[in-house]
Amino acid sequence: MIELQNISKSFDGVSVLDNISAEIPDSGIFAICGASGSGKTTLMRIILGLEQPDSGNISGLEGKKTAVVFQNDRLLPWLSALDNVAAVCSKERAKEMLEKVELSDALNKKPAELSGGMCRRVALARALAFDADILLLDEPFKGLDTELRGRIVKLVEDFANTKPVILITHDPWEVSLAKAKLDIEK
Repeated sequence: MIELQNISKSFDGVSVLDNISAEIPDSGIFAICGASGSGKTTLMRIILGLEQPDSGNISGLEGKKTAVVFQNDRLLPWLSALDNVAAVCSKERAKEMLEKVELSDALNKKPAELSGGMCRRVALARALAFDADILLLDEPFKGLDTELRGRIVKLVEDFANTKPVILITHDPWEVSLAKAKLDIEK
């Protein structure tokens, strides 16, 4: 279990997170939800160690490998979709994951040749292809149509059967996928 204990964070004297505590189960989807600007992404960055909290601590992450999908896809523009995913796994596994996110016809296309939703799926394929212990997703389904989103969610749920998925969202439908949640209010 991952434990967030009394996490607080301020920027330039403005409190963004105030005494946040939660227990994230060892499997299943855990949603961190709240309005835009409520501190969800800041909390994600603290969980990842990209930001330090002003106070509080996190336990249960020691020695764990985390795969992340950030709000922006962070694809390498000079690499094809296949090579972006293969940066974290074998080419065979990368191809398999791109097929699962319905991009088998875009393997050799670079990010600039893909739509925003297609880039999102490449980022999701890369995260799912990595042999991670934890999956951390920041608004992962934006840019996907309703039908496709449902099929992609199934891949995330399959991962969550045995490992934790931390889902950052303000979408009520996405929150409904979670077995537990943390509401952050501004």
